[in-house]
Amino acid sequence: MPLKEYRDKIDQADRQIVDLINQRAKAVIEIGKIKNKSKAQIFSPMREREVYQKITRLNKGPVPDKILKAIYREIMSGSIALEKKLTIAYLGPAATFTHQAAQAKFGASLDYVPATTIADVFYKVESGQADYGVVPIENSTEGAVSHTLDMFFKSKLKIYSEILLEISQCLLSNHKLDQIHKVYSKREVFGQCRLWLRANLPGAECVEVSSTTHAAEIAKKEKHAAAIASELASTLYSIPIIQKSIEDSPHNVTRFFIIGKKDSPPSGNDKTSIIFSTEDKTGALYGTLGVFKRAKINLSMIESRPSRKKVWEYYFFVDFDGHKTETKVKEALKKLRGECKSLKILGSYPRSLP
Repeated sequence: MPLKEYRDKIDQADRQIVDLINQRAKAVIEIGKIKNKSKAQIFSPMREREVYQKITRLNKGPVPDKILKAIYREIMSGSIALEKKLTIAYLGPAATFTHQAAQAKFGASLDYVPATTIADVFYKVESGQADYGVVPIENSTEGAVSHTLDMFFKSKLKIYSEILLEISQCLLSNHKLDQIHKVYSKREVFGQCRLWLRANLPGAECVEVSSTTHAAEIAKKEKHAAAIASELASTLYSIPIIQKSIEDSPHNVTRFFIIGKKDSPPSGNDKTSIIFSTEDKTGALYGTLGVFKRAKINLSMIESRPSRKKVWEYYFFVDFDGHKTETKVKEALKKLRGECKSLKILGSYPRSLP
């Protein structure tokens, strides 16, 4: 078949695609009117999951599922914007991994506002400056992000959804490796690249800063300096990549929470996060964890944090399988209250798709 005939087929398909996208958009606008009347959440993690599962099921190729999901991410992002132009706060500045996680979840059609600290992300959502916030919660190599855990002690915001993002760290510098005397990055990032730094820059000073992109800004201007940051930061700040993928673990994944003011409805494959404290007595923690064992509820994370109210008093942050509205989970939480000094349910939300 001549080239022109193939291009004619593409042109015909494009006309059909544009028409169908607009038909979809008209339905979205009507849904938005219904949601606004009932004051329902515009962004629905449950619906997002349903759409991704549906297109994966319908896909017969040759387009890979990953590419089709990326296309639909932007279709859904545009659809959300037609219902309401949401604002998403994230731990900034631009090009941080939190920013990338937020865009991977919400797409390019919404408004994004950077926050200087994790506490500021919470404040922007609480004050109404943003509809949702995105904050890091744990890394597969370095564990929990303590600043985020601490904010949940006092905030009334809910965990609305989660994001998993594969993290690849790069060494950025205007200098060769043997000319680098100082490396800037976040504390957690240094932990993720500990072995590489020891092997390749054993004499370099590691300096902690607020974000990986701030590290790139500094390294661009300072002599004999480098930053550990993302490829996107290299592009944004025009600083060369000296070495890619310097993280110690090839499976370096960071988990992020989407925080908001309302609960997420059950999706059928959910997690619940709670914070609790126990009495300072023998077997207190064992008693609380026994509640989950007897209910046959799987725990996926447990982390302790000092309460800062009394010396040697701790809170425990726990993730477990199930939604707080499920009968089994409700009964377990009721029994747990009897074992705890305090208990706070942070939210139930759909488990992130791989």
